[in-house]
Amino acid sequence: MRIHIERQQIKVNPDPKRVIARFFFNGEQRAKEVLVRVKNFSDDEVFAIVSPLLQEFSQRHRNITKILYRNCNRVKTIIESLDIDFDELTHWRKLLIGSYFTHEYSIESAAFFNPSIVEDPDQCGLEMGQKRIIISFRAVGEGHISSIVFRRAIIGQDNKVEILPLGSYVDGAEIVRDTVYEKKLFFERLPPRIDKAIVKELKGKVGDRFDYDTLQTTILKLQDTLHNDRKKTELEKILWLSDSYSTISFSLDTDISDRVIFPVSEFERKGIEDARFVKFTDQDGSVIYYATYTAFDGALIMPKLLQTTDFYNFKIRPLHGAGAKNKGLALFPRKVNGNYTMLSRIDGRNNYVMYSNNINMWENPIMIQQPLYPWELIQLGNCGSPIETDHGWLVITHGVGPMRRYSLGAALLKLDDPAAEIGRLKEPLLVANKDEREGYVPNVVYSCGGIVNNGQLVIPYGLSDNSSSFITVDLKALLDKILTDSGG
Repeated sequence: MRIHIERQQIKVNPDPKRVIARFFFNGEQRAKEVLVRVKNFSDDEVFAIVSPLLQEFSQRHRNITKILYRNCNRVKTIIESLDIDFDELTHWRKLLIGSYFTHEYSIESAAFFNPSIVEDPDQCGLEMGQKRIIISFRAVGEGHISSIVFRRAIIGQDNKVEILPLGSYVDGAEIVRDTVYEKKLFFERLPPRIDKAIVKELKGKVGDRFDYDTLQTTILKLQDTLHNDRKKTELEKILWLSDSYSTISFSLDTDISDRVIFPVSEFERKGIEDARFVKFTDQDGSVIYYATYTAFDGALIMPKLLQTTDFYNFKIRPLHGAGAKNKGLALFPRKVNGNYTMLSRIDGRNNYVMYSNNINMWENPIMIQQPLYPWELIQLGNCGSPIETDHGWLVITHGVGPMRRYSLGAALLKLDDPAAEIGRLKEPLLVANKDEREGYVPNVVYSCGGIVNNGQLVIPYGLSDNSSSFITVDLKALLDKILTDSGG
């Protein structure tokens, strides 16, 4: 007998009208040609071009002038190389220059999927049985670039999900360069393809702890001594890694649906994939929201960790160690036996668990699950952070079977020893039906985390990597079925 699930009628679709304004650069030579032309415009010509631009795009972006100024400043070095006094440029001319180095990017134009759910820090003003939630999604736009976006919703007394209205604009975050790097960890995280001689030389010129400005200055001085362009590029790659350590902040006047975490590092230029958010409660009762995600540069996968308490300010760090590999890391919502605990899939096929006293360092992964059933034979992974129950840690899993069809399953791990599996479902909990199997990637259902409300497990899930919806299942019935299937 299969467990009963209820598909909700709500569907969250990608919206191509949700755009951000990004820096646009087509090479130094073309930039110089544009700047020379702009230099020769009269003040009246400049105003005649900029004024209608501001009127049009101020209706699409919260602070378009700030964006244009920022992008003008990003080409300041090129401007000054043309013997143009940057400080003497008028307000309007700087805005015009910025507009030539700006373009709109539709963050959701291709797909909107792989959601996770956490309880909103603000639970005020609700009726008994309701829960306010924050849902993260993987949004995909042109060029298959993924970002993290959010929606706020309410789970009703009947466990139906209501997505709240969206904000008016979409905003990227301000990047704060305030990190102090640990020398050993920083250089261990460098990709092996970077020139080892260059790495060794740079290591000898920085201390055991250094900040971004020190690293940048040291690299620039070292580049000045080199005549080999390839080696200079290798140093640039090392500076790119420093972007993997950052703090990002959103304006306090943004709705959470306005905030997009877009790739900021060269090592994630092809996307930020599959964030698994979890409400983490420390031993002293304090709460921090963490999310593991995959940074992808087109070749290299780098697991990273987001940290926030308010969803306005986020700290970003790469994860280190032999266990910080591949995709699908998921943090437990509390420490187990005094240690941070993480699920992983380091070999791409089996599930592992890891323990650590340092949330950024993960070693010694222990295999806990291998594919057993036909619907999961290709690979088995988690669908978000485990959920604590009286019977054990409930893990929603995903399995890949024939025709690369993805299914959701469920398993139980021991509370005091998550390396021990109590049991798992023999049959899938969810498989794409005929209305869900067509999309960006056919035959896929996938989730990055669920939540319990009023005795029901609410799971958001992606439909064929195109859009998202929700299912609910009775928690007790699910746990009983897992125990029955395992002979318990």
